[in-house]
Amino acid sequence: MRRKQGIVAFAVLACTLAGCGGEGAESFIDPHAMAQLRELLSKEPPLPEGFTAKPEQAWRMPFGPADHNCRMLLEPAGGRAPGQALTAQVAVSYQGDGLGEQAGVGLARYAGDKAHEHLDALARARDSCRAVRTSPGTDLRLRELPVEDVGDEAVGARLQGRLRGYPYAMDVVLSRVGDTLVSVVHTGMNQVDPTRTRKVVDAAIAMAGT
Repeated sequence: MRRKQGIVAFAVLACTLAGCGGEGAESFIDPHAMAQLRELLSKEPPLPEGFTAKPEQAWRMPFGPADHNCRMLLEPAGGRAPGQALTAQVAVSYQGDGLGEQAGVGLARYAGDKAHEHLDALARARDSCRAVRTSPGTDLRLRELPVEDVGDEAVGARLQGRLRGYPYAMDVVLSRVGDTLVSVVHTGMNQVDPTRTRKVVDAAIAMAGT
């Protein structure tokens, strides 16, 4: 347990000091909020069977620069949530037992009602992101992923196609729990099981303290 707390503390500190989200000048570090997020992620998450309980470093997009709206949609799960009014942030990932399966979880806490405003902006980015086409052989098309009864409000998307020539899929779910933006990506080669995605999202919501 002590080792997990150290990993999470480092992730939170590195992210906040780096100004994750591109608007670090408008955010402020709240030691109490940081301590809360550290404590939340120090506990073993209720992930679906087949996922490792040990958190690893933040999830990283598996392709190069993409459309601004697509990047905006995907960055929060990797620890780069919108920075305005951000008070604390942490991002971790977990390996699954499926081919290419990985779950990325990001928690970002905000002052005031900025979590709601940021989620609205991310929903607009989702609507504007049509496809990810970067390196040769990478062509992922986006469609809306219906999500119900997730946090206080939520938006979802599925990207599916080819990553460097290989079949690839990714579910993205962004939700708000009070003042916290909860971001999840669930990836896999060929396809992603929506039932497992929902279980990962539920685990992330539980991590947020609900």
